[in-house]
Amino acid sequence: MDETIPLLKTLIGYNTASLPKVNEAMEFCREWLEGHGLTVQKYVNNGHSMLVCEVGNGSQTLVFNGHLDVVKGKEEQFAPYEKDAKLYGRGSADMKAGLAAMMAAMVRLNNAPPDCKVQLQIVPDEETGGRNGTGYLVDHDHKGDFVICGEPTGLGIAIQSKGVLQLDITVSGSSTHGSRPWEGENAIEKAFALYQRIKQLPFSQERSELYAQPSINLAKIQAGTVYNKVPAKCDFSLDIRYLPDQLPEDILQQINSLSDDKVAVHICNDPVNTEVDNPYVKTLSEAVTRNTQLEKVNIFGQHGSSDGQYFTVYGVPAVEFGPVGYNWHGDNELVYTSSIPEYENILVDFAGNFANVKPPVANND
Repeated sequence: MDETIPLLKTLIGYNTASLPKVNEAMEFCREWLEGHGLTVQKYVNNGHSMLVCEVGNGSQTLVFNGHLDVVKGKEEQFAPYEKDAKLYGRGSADMKAGLAAMMAAMVRLNNAPPDCKVQLQIVPDEETGGRNGTGYLVDHDHKGDFVICGEPTGLGIAIQSKGVLQLDITVSGSSTHGSRPWEGENAIEKAFALYQRIKQLPFSQERSELYAQPSINLAKIQAGTVYNKVPAKCDFSLDIRYLPDQLPEDILQQINSLSDDKVAVHICNDPVNTEVDNPYVKTLSEAVTRNTQLEKVNIFGQHGSSDGQYFTVYGVPAVEFGPVGYNWHGDNELVYTSSIPEYENILVDFAGNFANVKPPVANND
């Protein structure tokens, strides 16, 4: 465990907001793991490098999934520093702390192999959808029986995450001189009115046990060329995070029913919907309380998405579970250093008890 914080600082030092730096950091991870006696397989897909490392033996496989890529940050964020029991830096929470602890846990598990297989997947592109990394690995049969994505969860367990439906919508109006706007039809005004109507559609009012509602973010808008002309076209984009029990095709149908404007799908990613009574979730919760001062584990649903989506479409339960961090994607991203060894101990504990769990019946519907 003494190596985990220095490892994390090294990982933060790589500005992995670009693919070349991700691949460079991936090579460092390969050398680090092999230098600690682990066997590593390297895969490359569309220029994206990724690693798979496995220890232990048995009929069940536990997957640790961690991503190296980060969103863009300021140059100084890639120089990590500690202050008041916190470690600051881009990726400290999302999710290089979780990944560093997973790498260190693999070394410990290799020295004392559990009665199951534990597979570490280090992937390159979760922040941009995960298709080239985790999507590729899962499609090539690296699935396992239960998956932990090491996203920052404050040592709680996120059993669900919303799906992602990103849309590009083109609204048409009619142009005229800016001094006589009543003679035309302002496409910007039409677009904003359409956005307001979308927010009132039935799908946007639904709720579930873990979520109060879906979210609809007006992410981009582009229209107009000059001051003295009514714009005839407006392009805007929506980022919709829909509930695990909702269907994206139903959402699209509702939106298309409002107008004849052009609606194009940019991204449609699946949600994660692991059952709260999943026996692996219960065993993981017990490992948390054994290795922390928490008396009860927070079981919740994430608003964002993760690479867990690629496993659940094959019926493999996945959760997000990681150390205590804040401000990911923000200027003061941080992780509480005390939560990192706790997290590492939980992973080792959980892996040691994994073979004792009776797997749930897979749901491949």
